[in-house]
Amino acid sequence: MRHDLVAFVLPMRCPGCGGSLDPDFALCDRCAAAIPRLEGMLCVRCLAAGKDAPGCRREAGYRAWAAWVYEERAALAVHALKFHGRPRVSSSLGRWIANALPSAYRPDLVLGVPLHPARRRERGYDQAGRLAEATALALGCPRLEGALQRVRPTRPQARLGPRARRVNLAGAFRVTEPTALEGRTVLVVDDVITTGSTMEACLAVLAACGARATGAALAWAP
Repeated sequence: MRHDLVAFVLPMRCPGCGGSLDPDFALCDRCAAAIPRLEGMLCVRCLAAGKDAPGCRREAGYRAWAAWVYEERAALAVHALKFHGRPRVSSSLGRWIANALPSAYRPDLVLGVPLHPARRRERGYDQAGRLAEATALALGCPRLEGALQRVRPTRPQARLGPRARRVNLAGAFRVTEPTALEGRTVLVVDDVITTGSTMEACLAVLAACGARATGAALAWAP
């Protein structure tokens, strides 16, 4: 309600160019369209190991897609969702994720990379969950909430080496209903893929219960 009142009194401006902006969008169409696209897929297992990841097809169970290559305008969109208290922008951002996937790809279920409950209480919502919901809607697929859980908090990954990242994330995620996901095609959605370790850990626990999982994100930060 407060955000609606502010938007009425002080119309939104695109943080990229200063033009007028619908409150449900993080960027205007022109700024969003100018963000570089990621051509092809990523292998998050290779990415987590510090190897060449774009276009890698060696690890079929660890593939991921991203709509954008992370740069200043992409950062503005991500920050609007994560840090500026604007969960409504997830609807438009989820469509970018859906459009980045191969045209023939349709998962059985869409999941979000979960926040730890303490972090979710602090933020007030789960940004990856909001993106997963919007992506599922754009794809016409169901989203299954709570199927993947983060059971312990973890340190930030960016400054850790490949081995330390895996140690940091060991046992951090679990599947709550393994039999419900066995044999299902599952899409796991996050906001940004950076080191690849978080997505790798999520795909690994899903593979362990027999799911055919693939990752997707709004942006990849090389």
